[in-house]
Amino acid sequence: MTYPHVDSQPHFPSVEEGVLARWERDNTFAASVAARPAGENGDNEFIFYDGPPFANGLPHYGHLLTGFVKDAVPRYQTMRGRHVERR
Repeated sequence: MTYPHVDSQPHFPSVEEGVLARWERDNTFAASVAARPAGENGDNEFIFYDGPPFANGLPHYGHLLTGFVKDAVPRYQTMRGRHVERR
């Protein structure tokens, strides 16, 4: 098996579109959630309660931290093998 050709100067938006199309076609996200069972009585389930997006006024630069946490924590738990259902 040979390694596929990799462009030395890729056009990243096109690469991203290709990855997203493949994930959509293969239903990757749903398969990822389904591959991690919640366990008996939810023993392996991780629940992340997400509050309102901007509870204290208009969006500003400080909201980036909370947005990052709301994305990173569930991803980390998924990588640890926990069942994380996103809503």
